[in-house]
Order: sequence, then structure tokens, then C-alpha cells
Amino acid sequence: MRVNFVLSEVATGLRRNLTMTVAMILTTAISLGLMGTGILIARMISDMKEIYYDKVQVSIFLADGVTDEQRSAIETELKDSPEVKSYIYESKDEAYERFQQQFSQQPELVQNTPADALPESFRVELVNPERYPVIAEEFPNGENGVDQVRDEGDFLDRLFSLLNGARNATIAVAVIQALAALLLISNTIQLAAFNRRNETNIMRLVGASRWYTQLPFILEAAFAGLIGGLLAVGGLVLTKVLFVDRTLAGPIKAGIITGIDWSAIVSTGAIITVGGVALAGFASYVTLRLYVRL
Repeated sequence: MRVNFVLSEVATGLRRNLTMTVAMILTTAISLGLMGTGILIARMISDMKEIYYDKVQVSIFLADGVTDEQRSAIETELKDSPEVKSYIYESKDEAYERFQQQFSQQPELVQNTPADALPESFRVELVNPERYPVIAEEFPNGENGVDQVRDEGDFLDRLFSLLNGARNATIAVAVIQALAALLLISNTIQLAAFNRRNETNIMRLVGASRWYTQLPFILEAAFAGLIGGLLAVGGLVLTKVLFVDRTLAGPIKAGIITGIDWSAIVSTGAIITVGGVALAGFASYVTLRLYVRL
């Protein structure tokens, strides 16, 4: 097989259908970029689950007028409860100090929050986090110095449900874009084959195999998939540098959310690029087998 001839045919095909080739590349890049974003969001959610669910606590917030006797009684009950694995007491000053550390990147929020705005509390780690209702029954809201009992697990469930929804929506849009890209690839290959039908017919008459005449078209689609994948990787890099590392720097530094490291960008970029090349090549091959006679 003459490699130079095949490559020249690929270059010729790309030039002849330049507009459709550009559209194919851009559509592929968008779909792969969205797919890569979905993968990165899924990884971030997984990392956040490992961090947060291992530290799920029940917070017993105390009323402003709580007495020393009520506070001591609550601590005694926690110490004697078989449901409690460990607990810590946090005063108003300690709560405000932790608040300042968590939101150090948002000075306006810290300045507008009074020092006594956060209540004192007991942060309780349970032997079995699913046994939260037992603690809620032992310390009813509004009684014996207790303002309210809050289970962080409920909030995390809602948070991760929202994040999973965003991930699923991103992947769904990516799938729709991928279908559009595959249809565009199919149409482009059909048009290219039609425009070059005389050349390919002559090649078949002089003994060229079907695979030899099909290969330039497959390589054209694969090349478009490769460029689209590289553009998608570039988009992921820009998203990390301009959005994740800058806009989300505060929450990441405070440990509220996890960041995205470069290894995740590299591995995700490799997956979507290889996937783009493989899908484009496969789509062109199926199109040539089903709709085009070469």
C-alpha cells in the first residue's frame, strides 16, 4: 500500500469539503468537551463523597440562652450514649474562627457577619450515621437548651443529588451532540465519496481492494475526530486554568470542594481524544459499508 498516495488522498478530501470538515471538527469538539466535563464532574463528586461522608456529623446547635447546667447535661448524655462515637464542643468564638478560615477568600462575607452570629454547638460523630433519628429524639428542638439538631447527611444527599443531576445533564447534552457529530460525519463521507466516485471506480478497475479505496475516507473522519478531541482537551485546560483554579480557588482552599489536578485532565483528555478518533473512524466505515459502493 502506498502510504504517500493514501495521505495525499486524505489531504485532498479535507480540502474539497473544507466547510463540512470544519463543521464536523467543531461539532465533535463540543460533544467531546461536554463528555470530558461530565467525566471530570463525576470524579469530583466521587472525591467529595469520600471526604464528606467519612466526616458526616450531627450538629446540636444550642440556644442563645443556654445555661451551664443545660450544657453540662447535654455533654453527659452524649458521653453516655452508645450511639455516639465521639463529639466536640464548639463555642461561639471557635465557630466564628472556623467560619473566617473557611471563607477567607470572601472577605466581604466575613466582614458582614457579626462575631456572635454563629451559635455554640456540639458536633457529634455517630457510630452509625444512619441512626440520626435516635439523636434527634434524645435532644428535641427547643428543649433543655437545644435550639435545633441538624444532620449533615441530609444536606449532603441533596447536594450530591444536585451535582449528579448537573453531571447527567452535561452527559445527556454530550450524547446528543455526539449523535449530531456522527450524522454529520456520515453525510460528509457520503458527499466526499460521491465527489470522488470516478477516481475510486478507476482504482477498483485496475485491481485496488475495497479496503484500499475506503481507507482515505476513514482517515479523513479519524483526523477530524483527532482535531476535535484536541480542541476539546484545550477547552478542558482553559476551564481548569480560568475557572477552577481562579473562580473556585476559595472553596477549594477551604476544603469545601475538591479541585481538579492535571493528571485528571490528562487521563480524561486521552479518553475523549481516543474515543473521538475511534467513533469518527467507525462511523465512516459503517457509512461506506452501508451507503456507498466503492
